[in-house]
Amino acid sequence: MKTLKGRLISAAAVWIVIGMIAAGILLSSIFRTHVTAQFYDELYVHLDELQRLAEVDASGVRLQRQLSDPRYDVPRSGYYWEIQRQGNALVRSASLQGPLLKTPTDRAEDVGIHRHQIEGPTGRLLVVERAHWTSPSDAPVRYLIGTDERHLDDVFHSFDRTLLQALGALALLLVAASAFLISLALRPLNELKGALAEVRAGNKSRMEGNFPSEVQPLVDELNALFSSTTDLIQRARAQAGNIAHGLKTSLAVLTDEAHRLRSQGRDKAADLILAQCSRMQSHVDYQIARARAVALRDAPGTLAYVSKAAGDIVSALRRLHAARGLQISNDMPDDVMVSTDAQDLNEMLANLVDNACKHATSKVRLSLVNANRADMIVLRVDDDGPGLPPEAFDVVFRIGERWDSQKPGSGLGLTIVRDLARLYGGDVRLDRSDLGGLRADLTLPAVVHNFRTKN
Repeated sequence: MKTLKGRLISAAAVWIVIGMIAAGILLSSIFRTHVTAQFYDELYVHLDELQRLAEVDASGVRLQRQLSDPRYDVPRSGYYWEIQRQGNALVRSASLQGPLLKTPTDRAEDVGIHRHQIEGPTGRLLVVERAHWTSPSDAPVRYLIGTDERHLDDVFHSFDRTLLQALGALALLLVAASAFLISLALRPLNELKGALAEVRAGNKSRMEGNFPSEVQPLVDELNALFSSTTDLIQRARAQAGNIAHGLKTSLAVLTDEAHRLRSQGRDKAADLILAQCSRMQSHVDYQIARARAVALRDAPGTLAYVSKAAGDIVSALRRLHAARGLQISNDMPDDVMVSTDAQDLNEMLANLVDNACKHATSKVRLSLVNANRADMIVLRVDDDGPGLPPEAFDVVFRIGERWDSQKPGSGLGLTIVRDLARLYGGDVRLDRSDLGGLRADLTLPAVVHNFRTKN
């Protein structure tokens, strides 16, 4: 996903480029219009000079001197002049070689200057022409001054290259300035992000900092939301505790009554009551855990270190299964945190590791693997026990269901793990382990991502 900063800089860059292109087209057009007019003005001056220097009589035309511009004396220079009458060249510049310059014939009553574009000896030629009549009955004398269009195009191309370089440099400077200003404008959002991270990490209970007036109302609203959320969570946890206490007291009374019945020899009734009490206790524990996770999953500062939870669980289970010589390896890195309550993480991981220990032959392994999403991590528990057939992978997640009834337990462990994981946006999945037994992958939202993983 693109960042807001990236989007703003990209949008600014696009508009700057569009602006530079539009400015380039406009400036180039203005320059072409100005230079073309100046170019023709120069031709008009040379035409006037040619007409002043020419002396026309019955014997022909002669010039008092050559034109002041020496380029008209260089052969095929692209600067030409010619004086014509009745389709014949009376005199022409030293630079002009080849056939007569042919231009459209002007009307007799039109004595102004005319512009033409014709093919010349060295390319496309821009020509200005004036006709002069010595008498109404005589053919006019036509004065022509021409210059190759390539000379004008060279000026245009040189200007366009310079303009492109200048506007390109200006565009880069403007994009850099825009990026700097946008970064400066978005700095309060980065500070807001840091303050929010402090709250989520549990280091602070509210957001603190010197924010601009445009951002401060948002900070105030978030602080109010955090305070309200904390109050709601405390009330929810208190309510869950009250419910649990009330139910457990009643279950304790029923359990005591069952034992009293057993002491009276009424074993069948006692077993039935105890079985139902155990079932009720499992359901109470499951619902209390679920309600507690619902209250905590979105609370600010809800996080837990995986290594601490895994270390405590492995240490306890090693002592518990010391007589079996069970090897429990813990490969969890120290710097990994998940966005769950520490008690809920402990309960999920403890259920998975305890389940693996119960069924393992000699080895249980805890490790961290890559998740499909960058914001999630996978806690993996492997064992070398008999495992489960694929058709049992879904059955064991159902409330009260157990695949192996010979092993102790209520059948709620995996169910609680899955429900807690899903409440935090994660999940748990079973598969065949490379150790030969069962593999459980617990996916949970990550807090940090700079950890080492094993595949």
